[in-house]
Amino acid sequence: MSTTIKKFHDIPLSVLDLSPVNEGSNPGQSLKNSTDLAQHVEKWGFNRYWLAEHHNMPGIASSATSLLIGHIAGSTNHMRVGSGGIMLPNHATLVIAEQFGTLETLYPGRIDLGLGRAPGSDQATAYALRRTLNMGPEDFPLQLEELQGYFAGTERVHAIPGEGLTIPIWLLGSSDFSAQLSAQKGLPFSFASHFSPDYTIPALHLYRSRFQPSDMLEKPYAMLGVNVIAADTDEEAHYLATSQQQQTLNIRSGRPAKLQPPIKNIDEAWSEMERAVVEKSLETPATIVGSPETVKQGLERFLAETEADEFIINSQIFDHKARLRSYEIVGALME
Repeated sequence: MSTTIKKFHDIPLSVLDLSPVNEGSNPGQSLKNSTDLAQHVEKWGFNRYWLAEHHNMPGIASSATSLLIGHIAGSTNHMRVGSGGIMLPNHATLVIAEQFGTLETLYPGRIDLGLGRAPGSDQATAYALRRTLNMGPEDFPLQLEELQGYFAGTERVHAIPGEGLTIPIWLLGSSDFSAQLSAQKGLPFSFASHFSPDYTIPALHLYRSRFQPSDMLEKPYAMLGVNVIAADTDEEAHYLATSQQQQTLNIRSGRPAKLQPPIKNIDEAWSEMERAVVEKSLETPATIVGSPETVKQGLERFLAETEADEFIINSQIFDHKARLRSYEIVGALME
C-alpha cells in the first residue's frame, strides 16, 4: 500500500464525499461505500478526505459529520480526514472544539476542520438543530474567534480535549465573504468552484491579494472544488454524469431526493430553462466529464487558469464500482 501523497503537476488531489444515498438503497450502504472509497483513494495517493455536513437531505448520509470523520480516520492509515465543512452556525462552538479536539487526540496530525457559515439546510431544520435562530451566518466571525480561543486556551471555559492542540482550520466559501475572512485571519481557503464556478477567479484574487500571514500559514493556500466524472470513454462518463445532473436539478427545484441512476437521454428529464440552470451550476472548467485524457486536459486547464494549490474532487456517481473507477482514473494521472 502506498503511504506517499502523489501529485498532479505538483499539486495534491483530495476527495470531497457527500456520502450519497442512492435510489433503492439506504444510509447504511452509503456509509459502507464511503469507508471503501476512503480506503481505495488512500492507496491511490490522494491527500485528504473531506465529508460535508448537510441536514434534512434524503440523498446525503454525512449529517453527523464529526462521527463519520472518526470512523473514516479509524478505517484508514495516514490520509488526512476532515470536514468540508462543518456549518458552524448550526452548533455550539465549544462542542465543535471538543469534537475536533477528540478527533485530533485519537488521530494526531490527520484531522482538518473546514468551516462554512451557511446553515446548509432550510429554516425549519436550522431551528431543529439550534432551537433558536438568534445565531446566524453574520455571527460567523465571532464564532471563529471563539473556536480559535478554545484551541488556544484563552477562553473562560476550557475545551478538553481541544485546548493546546494545533488543528488546521480552513474556511470554505462560494462567495467573497470567506475569501476576505480567511485572508484577514491567515487561514487556508477552500472555494466551492464545483457549484459556484463563476466566482472562482474573483474570490481567489481577493484571498491572495489581502492575505495576512499568521502562525498557521505564511502564504495563501487555496484548494478548489472540482466535479470529476471519469470513465474509460467520454460516452460512458457523460452517461454516468446524468445522475449528478438530475441531483442538481432536484436541489435547484427545491425537491431534494436520493441520487438517481443514470439515464440515456437527460433531455427528457428537464425543460430548456431547467437545463440552463443546471449547466450554469456545472460549468467547465470546474466540472470535468470524460475519458482519462479528457479529464487530464480538463484538470490541466483549470490549474493553469487558477494556479490552485490543491484540488478537492467531488464525484457524484450512482454505481459504487463506477465511482471507484472514476477516482482510480484520476489517481493514475498523479505522479
